[in-house]
Amino acid sequence: MAQKKHWNDLSVVSRWRIAILGITQLAIQFVALRDLAKRPADGVRGSKSAWAAASFINFIGPVAYLVFGRIPNKK
Repeated sequence: MAQKKHWNDLSVVSRWRIAILGITQLAIQFVALRDLAKRPADGVRGSKSAWAAASFINFIGPVAYLVFGRIPNKK
């Protein structure tokens, strides 16, 4: 069985990729949670608490909320 690599065993490029993906994940989740907090309940498809919990699923949750969970504002 192969040993797990530690942070110091990774190349500089791999470290940067992990850091960029982590920052991207946090940014998307922040946008989704902020939108969810400011949007009224009738502007969300489904439960706001369920979408908030789903936003903690890496990339899939926040993107799903931003694409499918919001009801567009009618002006």
